[in-house]
Amino acid sequence: MKTLLIANARCVATFDHADPASASELRDASVFIRGNRIEAIGPAAALPASADEVIDARGHLVTPGLVNTHHHMFQSLTRAIPAVQNAELFGWLRGLYPIWLGLTPEMVRVSTQVAMAELLLSGCTTSSDHLYLYPNGVRLDDSIDAAREIGMRFTASRGSMSVGQSQGGLPPDALVEPEDFILRDAQRLIEQHHDGAWGAMLQIALAPCAPFSVSRSLMRETASLARNYRVRLHTHLAENDHDIAYTREKFNCTPAQYVQDLGWLGDDVWHAHCVKLDDEGISLFAATRTGVAHCPCSNMRLASGMAPVRRMLSAGVPVGLGVDGSASSDAAQMVNEARQAMLLARVARSLVAFGCDSGPAEMGARDALALATRGGAQVLGRNDIGHLAPGMCADLALFDLRTLAFAGAAVHDPVASLLLCASPPAAYTVVNGRLVVRQGQLTTVDLAPLIERHNALSMQLALSGP
Repeated sequence: MKTLLIANARCVATFDHADPASASELRDASVFIRGNRIEAIGPAAALPASADEVIDARGHLVTPGLVNTHHHMFQSLTRAIPAVQNAELFGWLRGLYPIWLGLTPEMVRVSTQVAMAELLLSGCTTSSDHLYLYPNGVRLDDSIDAAREIGMRFTASRGSMSVGQSQGGLPPDALVEPEDFILRDAQRLIEQHHDGAWGAMLQIALAPCAPFSVSRSLMRETASLARNYRVRLHTHLAENDHDIAYTREKFNCTPAQYVQDLGWLGDDVWHAHCVKLDDEGISLFAATRTGVAHCPCSNMRLASGMAPVRRMLSAGVPVGLGVDGSASSDAAQMVNEARQAMLLARVARSLVAFGCDSGPAEMGARDALALATRGGAQVLGRNDIGHLAPGMCADLALFDLRTLAFAGAAVHDPVASLLLCASPPAAYTVVNGRLVVRQGQLTTVDLAPLIERHNALSMQLALSGP
């Protein structure tokens, strides 16, 4: 097997402990990789001095590869659309649904690679994606093919919408699918693509979109199918006030009561956003180890609110970070997402009218990085990624501390400076032992023609709308 040596790093932040304050941070250390696994971490003098490939990591911070727990990669085609720049969630969706009706298989493949390129260049090595609409022959296989080519570890979520406007749902009827077809296709995808083994590069999750676009029967049948095949479940929940109002009006309950009734609690489930999760919901999630994908940039962009992340963590809820759709956060930069999670948790003290009580110590830089690494791995049900230790998957990110963004900061605290300073690109990103970013450049696909084609498809999609 090929070997890779990351030699003489300024700092290796392992996140090898659930408490970030207790995790090992090794100075002047090296990481030795054999095949797709980490074989050794320690002082440079104690590790092999040579390998098939050696990265001179002097002046670099090494972290676990970041883990993105919620995304809609096709939405990179509709970033910064003027008509919805200042809309909240429901208005934003109503403005974009007619445009997304023009989505094609090529658009999904290209937009998936653009989104993944942005993630990989920010040090993210594992991502989920929630593709929930399938017009014009689009299939989840289009995303899967794109991920395999670009080299990202991938949880592909088979999203679905079955309740259109004529039945009281939010999406247009032209974007919903028959429920029997959804379930058949979900079973096909699991049987054809899901890998439940240690170190899997591709896993399938089942992900009905939201209470306002799927039926209760589809939620129940999806949960039954997923548990029969031992795959994970994902959906949107309690994203903003309108989301709460819809659930109360249609189902006469809170979002947490809704998922409890449908069997959507458990350590095989994670919910996106949970901005408006109440105390009862937090207790239910903690007791059942139900996960949350916290998406601070999107929640701020759409004015959805601030998820009670510190209360969730204190109660024992598993929490990871998600960049969300590239048209709701308009970015897929995981270091920036972690930075925003840290800052948003701190600023909540000024909003006492909302019952918040926090301050500068609410979330430290290491706490936020733990959400982006260990937390994300836990939410996705992975015990083979998320921290650095011998035997773990070789997923790592390297950041050059000698750049302008870190001047006067990395000399004091190289780990905290990653979030306290401007969010930098990764110098190197390693996925499953493979260098997919080298010296800040993607190695697996040619980025310039990809961006050019993506821009052309973005204009084509926008012109196909109303």
